Amino acid sequence: MFKKILKNRLFIFIATAFLFSGIGVFATTLFPSNQVTYNNGISGLKSTDVQGAIDELYSACFPPKTGGDIILEKNPVVDSGDGLYKDNYEEGRYFYKGKNVNNYITFNNETWRIVSIEPDKTIKIMRDASIGNRVWDSSYSNNWARPVNLNTYLNESYLTETLNSAVQGQIVTKDWSIGSATWGNNDLANQINDENSKKWNGKVALITMSEYIRSNSNQSSCGTHALNQDNNDICKNTTWMQNNTNWWTLSPYAGDSSNVFFVYSDGFVDIYSVINPFAVRPSLYLSSKVQIVSGDGSKEIPFEISM
Repeated sequence: MFKKILKNRLFIFIATAFLFSGIGVFATTLFPSNQVTYNNGISGLKSTDVQGAIDELYSACFPPKTGGDIILEKNPVVDSGDGLYKDNYEEGRYFYKGKNVNNYITFNNETWRIVSIEPDKTIKIMRDASIGNRVWDSSYSNNWARPVNLNTYLNESYLTETLNSAVQGQIVTKDWSIGSATWGNNDLANQINDENSKKWNGKVALITMSEYIRSNSNQSSCGTHALNQDNNDICKNTTWMQNNTNWWTLSPYAGDSSNVFFVYSDGFVDIYSVINPFAVRPSLYLSSKVQIVSGDGSKEIPFEISM
């Protein structure tokens, strides 16, 4: 077997070019491609020329970064101020925190925002603007998995009719945390555990109340529901999620089966009956294989995804 490999002059040429780039460049210059015999049937590569084979081998050894990996490369993790943070509560997650963060991304020809990078390098995003006011559920249920009216709308009409076919293929089905949250909770770790205690598997939903809390860069004053309520005048100015509308979260209220947490236009987090119409900001997960082809995440130059 080893002798057969040694007889393959192309293998030697590519390996030399790959491992010793300087020698490879010299060899390519010294021996024009029309003087090199190349047989892709022997090499097993798809390329029909030497340079293509070299590029193909390089790509196989060093595949381009995709999904969350490329976001992490473009937006290095910080530990203060506005930016992308490593989460302190769930291993492998990264959250954008602060008022002015470079988490803008174009999706479905619209402006969306990156909420988090997940452990599997999928990218959780939410629409920057509301798609309009809708009731959470008309039958007084806060059990998202039932499913409630808003769940059905987002995963049927909205998904298939509003999102174009190209971007639909970039969305992955995930487990969403739909466990309830308690009023005035002052223990974020406990709240996250409560939310994670119940799951729903699907494509489009909303962000949880704890994710809203975690979007705030001022965790000392705004890092729990109780703190957010006490310091709302501060907290509304230290999160990018504040957008001057009353909008629904995914988190049901633990004390009543017909109430869900929502965010007031001033950033105050409250509960309200599911039959009331509030703004809807859809959220979804982009595949870890999506290619971010341009942009720096700023509002002026948002991340662009290859179609």
